[in-house]
Amino acid sequence: MDNLTSRSTFFLMGFTDIREIQILHAMLFLLIYLAALLGNLLIILVTIKDHCLHTPMYFFLKNLSFLDLGLISITVPKSITNSLMNYNTISFLGCVSQVFFFFSLATTEVALLTVMSYDRYVAICHPLRYNSIMSHGSCVRMAASSWLSRGLNAILHTASTFSTPMCGSPEVHQFFCDVPQLFSLACSPNPGEFVVIGLSLVFDFGCFMFIDISYIYVFSTVLRMPSREGRARAFSTCLPHLIVVTLFLSSGFFAYLHPLPKSPSLLDLLISVFYTVVPPTMNPLIYSLRNKDMKTALKKLRMTRVCKLS
Repeated sequence: MDNLTSRSTFFLMGFTDIREIQILHAMLFLLIYLAALLGNLLIILVTIKDHCLHTPMYFFLKNLSFLDLGLISITVPKSITNSLMNYNTISFLGCVSQVFFFFSLATTEVALLTVMSYDRYVAICHPLRYNSIMSHGSCVRMAASSWLSRGLNAILHTASTFSTPMCGSPEVHQFFCDVPQLFSLACSPNPGEFVVIGLSLVFDFGCFMFIDISYIYVFSTVLRMPSREGRARAFSTCLPHLIVVTLFLSSGFFAYLHPLPKSPSLLDLLISVFYTVVPPTMNPLIYSLRNKDMKTALKKLRMTRVCKLS
């Protein structure tokens, strides 16, 4: 069989080879990409401009928006270009870059979502100690450790993925260089890669359990609150976060743990959309439209722009 390690390109097979559907896919992904860019840039701008939002929760939300911008920009623009140009190749270095940055940003997002759940736990269950526990220095250290540790893990993961000899046709049955699809091109299983993937899944599952336990304590505290307004405010910040985490991790677990068929189905492609495209697009909607502080800050920003223009 041909050894792919000597080749310089991969073929991203995408959703279909029917030209009309390719154009429709490109237009839909373009709209989603523009919406994600606008939403996340707005959150970054508002959290920087509005001093009322200079709190730990919005500090982490700003980091999450940076991650989401990178996460969706790694995969979607290339997929849009390929569909419009009817050109499905990606260079070897381009594929390596996609795997590294996607894995780095996706796993950093898991770590950051875990930190955000801890922030909500401290804010609701230990409000009197919140300022001392979630100081600015602590927040910076938690965010930096999430970025750095997951970045180093992505280097190890990418190196082990592409150190495995690949055989046969260089066809990746995805719209981006997804690791499960690259596994199917391997000449033989690589134990080192399975170890790296296993450790990552253990880390992600540990984060998921930590988040669940945090919210069990949070919801038990919220339900004991005498104020209906206080309960509503707490639920409005916690429930969206829990929805994002569940959607992101459940789709990722499914993609990496279920047996990969020889001919991937439409369901496999749709599942990949749920952990690559949906979270970066939905996060701004969830955190802005359902959050009173964000809506107030957006109104203030809009009024400031109107006053400047007039």
